[in-house]
Amino acid sequence: MNPTHIEHIGIAVKSLDEAIPFFSKMLGQECYAVEEVKEQKVKTAFFKVGQTKIELLESTDPEGPIGKFIEKKGEGIHHLAFAVPDVNQALKEAEEMGIKTIDKEGRKGAEGLKIGFLHPKSTYGILTELCSK
Repeated sequence: MNPTHIEHIGIAVKSLDEAIPFFSKMLGQECYAVEEVKEQKVKTAFFKVGQTKIELLESTDPEGPIGKFIEKKGEGIHHLAFAVPDVNQALKEAEEMGIKTIDKEGRKGAEGLKIGFLHPKSTYGILTELCSK
C-alpha cells in the first residue's frame, strides 16, 4: 500500500461550533477549512499540526456514519487516515493481503481527496482510511 504519511486523524464531535474554539485554543491556531461532504452526511473542520491534519467530524444526519458512531461510542477518535499514491490500488493490495475493506474503490472525501476504508475487524479495531489526490 505504501503510505507516505498520516494524512489526518478523524475525531467525531457533536458540534463543530463547540469543538472548533476548543481545538483552536489548544492548538494555538485557527481552523483553516470547514466543508460539508453531503455524500458522507458530515460536516468537517480542519487544523494542521506539522504534516498531519486533525479533522473534526460533525454528523449532518443522525443516521449517517458519524451520527451512528457518536450514538454508539460517544465523541472521540473515529479513524486514522494514511496518504497513499493511489487509493484504488491500495484498496486492491489490501484485499490481496487478506485485509477486509469497506470500499472496493475510492469515493469522494473532503478536501478533494479520493478515500477508501479498511474494516476495523481487519486492522486491530482501528477504522483506517486511505486517501489520495
